[in-house]
Amino acid sequence: MGAALFCYVTDLAAQEPQKDNSVVTRAVVEGSDTLPIFELPEVLVYERRDFEYLYLKRRYRRMIRNIKKAYPYAQIAGVKLKELDDHLATLNSEKEQKAYINQAEKEIMDQFEKQVKRLTVTQGIILVKLIDRETGRTSYQVIKELKGGFTAFFWQGIARIFGNNLKTEYDPENQDKVMEDIVLGIEAGFI
Repeated sequence: MGAALFCYVTDLAAQEPQKDNSVVTRAVVEGSDTLPIFELPEVLVYERRDFEYLYLKRRYRRMIRNIKKAYPYAQIAGVKLKELDDHLATLNSEKEQKAYINQAEKEIMDQFEKQVKRLTVTQGIILVKLIDRETGRTSYQVIKELKGGFTAFFWQGIARIFGNNLKTEYDPENQDKVMEDIVLGIEAGFI
């Protein structure tokens, strides 16, 4: 193994006036060769989804559309919940905490209630899973921590009537693999 050396590399161009596009980088000396070391950005490779049957293509496109509709709300929920947790940690009394939770709930409802009510049942189910993905807690756990067990039980009952389950955990490796691939595609910017 050779000694480490810093190397000065410039971009070369034939017959063009050139501005200074030089980069200082690390290098390794191997025998009589000097090899520059560059760190390359991570490249994500995704499996191309080709479906033999038209109904599977349509179902996949519908899943993309539903995730695109629900994902921004899950991201907002993750940010708001982090802010809420951070602020609650600074409050001393339980009375102050409850007052702050109620105020935050009112602000969120005023801002997002109309849009979230327009989500379909399927988009709601996706939203519940994506909230778990963003926060690391199921929607049931979030409600129980903030509003209490009875309120969580009540909303779980309402969710069950509409075919949802607030206790559903996000499983990116198995059950929700397609959803995770779509979310990663959205985050990477090609979906």
